[in-house]
Amino acid sequence: MALETLVFHELRVRNTTARLHRPLAYYRTAAGAEIHFVIETRKRQPGQKAQVVCIEVKHAERWQRKWERPMQDMNADARIETKRMIGVYRGHRRYRFDAVDVLPIREFMEELHAGLVF
Repeated sequence: MALETLVFHELRVRNTTARLHRPLAYYRTAAGAEIHFVIETRKRQPGQKAQVVCIEVKHAERWQRKWERPMQDMNADARIETKRMIGVYRGHRRYRFDAVDVLPIREFMEELHAGLVF
């Protein structure tokens, strides 16, 4: 929970200091699948899909591929364009699985504040 709170705080700081005004949301299906943060980078408009960045945070030293499933499901939704899917964890290695970037918390923070997340 503390790692999710830290990420939420830093997302809000980046959103405010860069004056991006992006909606930050939590996503949960009726079946219980969840994505910790969904950031809308473009609103849905006629002829255009909504565009989002998905971030899943896990307080674990090893990444488990099953944690990517809710993000992959959202990516498959025809109404939404998933700009980026990111897993954040306490490990030390960076991974790329399909279209999901898995980042150690330190690398995520560096990318976030460099403007590379949203």
